[in-house]
Amino acid sequence: MSKPCRIVIVGGGAGGLELATKLGDTLGRRDKAEITLIDANRTHIWKPLLHEVAAGTVDVGEHQLEYLAQARWHHFRFRLGYMDGLDRVKQEVQVASSCNARGEQIIPRRSFGYDILVIAVGSLSNDFGISGVAEHCLFLDTSVQAQQFQQQLLETLLQLHTTTAAAPAAPLHMAIVGGGATGVELTAQLHEVTRQLSSYGLDSIDPEQDIHLNLIEAGPRILSALPERLSKAATAELERLGVHIHTGERVVEVTEEGIRTASGHFINARITVWAAGIKAPDFLADLHGLESNSINQLRVHESLQTTQDPKIFALGDCADCPMHDGNGSVPPRAQAAHQQASHVARQIRRSLKNKPARAYRYRDYGSLVTLGRYTTVGNLMGGVGSMMVSGWIARMVYLSLHQMHLAALYGLPRSLLLALANMLRRSLDPQVKLH
Repeated sequence: MSKPCRIVIVGGGAGGLELATKLGDTLGRRDKAEITLIDANRTHIWKPLLHEVAAGTVDVGEHQLEYLAQARWHHFRFRLGYMDGLDRVKQEVQVASSCNARGEQIIPRRSFGYDILVIAVGSLSNDFGISGVAEHCLFLDTSVQAQQFQQQLLETLLQLHTTTAAAPAAPLHMAIVGGGATGVELTAQLHEVTRQLSSYGLDSIDPEQDIHLNLIEAGPRILSALPERLSKAATAELERLGVHIHTGERVVEVTEEGIRTASGHFINARITVWAAGIKAPDFLADLHGLESNSINQLRVHESLQTTQDPKIFALGDCADCPMHDGNGSVPPRAQAAHQQASHVARQIRRSLKNKPARAYRYRDYGSLVTLGRYTTVGNLMGGVGSMMVSGWIARMVYLSLHQMHLAALYGLPRSLLLALANMLRRSLDPQVKLH
């Protein structure tokens, strides 16, 4: 009897975890393959929720999923660790040792053999080598970073409340660099949260006078990926809320006091969040001969197999996949990772039957951006014939995207029960995290 195919998936984000679940339910359950998922974290949370975790409107403990539990339920194995190398000759993934909070090694360095490898390690913030960004900015790449931001925000507001209660204090200036979806959504969430906190006892803070939000974008308008009409609508809403929007301002330096732009302007900022671009992890730039682009993404064929090795797939934000019409690359969006996970699952099942791989075609279902409880804007069925939506309809569609991810992980019945439980919980809990 032949040995089961060894399938190793590196990265437990939206694409990687959905793929491990699909393959576990189809191949792992019938012992046709041994599926191993490797991730540096013990839990998973849908990345588009991180700006809400950072603002405190979502409690990460209520939305995270345990990898070990998911592995047990769906017939795959989970291994904790950070991939830092690859041996394509031996067909081995190299994983760094893991340490606890005290710096003590708990898991030694290891390697995992594979017959098929899928790299789905996502993306990180790109500081473009700008002076001071790494030292003085906060990032929202992981749930840990989002929680750290939420704690710093709450502590800063508590300090401002105490100081203002004793005597007038200097206003709190916050800056969000990057006018894409993450930056815009975080800005709106921060506006909402600072108003809510004042109603939960921080009443010496006058949000209109004591808190100033700045959104900085190098391009001519925010939300450049959306049609101009929707960009203008979002700009008008943020300005109505009192947000200072700085377009056409390229950041050249970040200091402890604020941000300096190429035009010579200096924008005060006690808290600065960097959301101005992405890159794939640095170790992909020179991964045993695999081809990568300028932001470390692995170059893949339309089948999502890497250009130098058909046994290795890449998907999600870490993959540079050409559009089927030759017009650029597939954008780094959650919907792309969701589609690619389904495609790779089908291609792996085809390969086990000695059938050739088929090309992946990205389907643009549009883009949606939520401005907290204020509004949601976007376009459905992106591209030619797209339909612009806003308000309540757009908000419902936006929430359905998360529901699709949950359904892929839990199945539709359980995901609907989870959605109901979350609705009930939100009706009982404070609207913002207070600890």
